Amino acid sequence: QVQLVQSGGGLVQPGGSLRLSCVASGSFFRINAMGWYRQAPGKERELVARITGGGSTNYADSVKGRFTISRDNAKNTVYLQMNSLKPEDTAVYYCNGRITIATLPFRVDDYWGQGTPVTVSS
Repeated sequence: QVQLVQSGGGLVQPGGSLRLSCVASGSFFRINAMGWYRQAPGKERELVARITGGGSTNYADSVKGRFTISRDNAKNTVYLQMNSLKPEDTAVYYCNGRITIATLPFRVDDYWGQGTPVTVSS
């Protein structure tokens, strides 16, 4: 079993900053990639940022230059540093992990955190 537990989030004023954390625990071979998604009311869930095991990152155009994804391999943790927050960043943020569970036989699964709301408002 693999669990992703999120922390952070909350209410912040426009222009402010927040940092989200997501910790993977359980039994697995390796974490291939981790990412952050968000879903605003009335909108589909969208990819915000992603980081691979090799350290490659990609971001949604709407957050480039403002958000930074990083990973602490020793702690099995991924972070999302969110700066210069805007009201349109308001959403429920979800942590995602693509995790190799085993190699004999080979098995890769996607796991999701519980979600945490981020509200950007004055």
